[in-house]
Amino acid sequence: MQNFVTAMTATTWFGYLARVVLTYMFWASGIAKLVDFQGAVGEMAHFGLNPPAAFAVATIVVQLVGSALIILDRWTWLGAGMLGVFTALTIPIAHTFWTMEEPFKTIEFYVVMEHITVIGALMVVAWKAER
Repeated sequence: MQNFVTAMTATTWFGYLARVVLTYMFWASGIAKLVDFQGAVGEMAHFGLNPPAAFAVATIVVQLVGSALIILDRWTWLGAGMLGVFTALTIPIAHTFWTMEEPFKTIEFYVVMEHITVIGALMVVAWKAER
């Protein structure tokens, strides 16, 4: 079994699939924001980011470019850094569980824990990326 796992994870397709899956939350969100740009602008306004259209464009660019760099295995460390910093910044902007009442406080706390885990995964990607 170990030989099978070693052989499978050493394939090009496995690495590609892993990078697509890891970045899914970012590129899917970026595409959704492109498709519904006014919704993206509304989301930025909801979180008090001004000017909201500029923040929407910046978010889309970071999500799509960062994902593409990781998926294509080009400047992977930069893509991982872009997405990691972006994810960290969403915590004090959009996931302020410490200001909420229960049950939303606990739900949002778990979202923050998941974000921290994603940041850790992106750190591993940057660490293991060829320079």
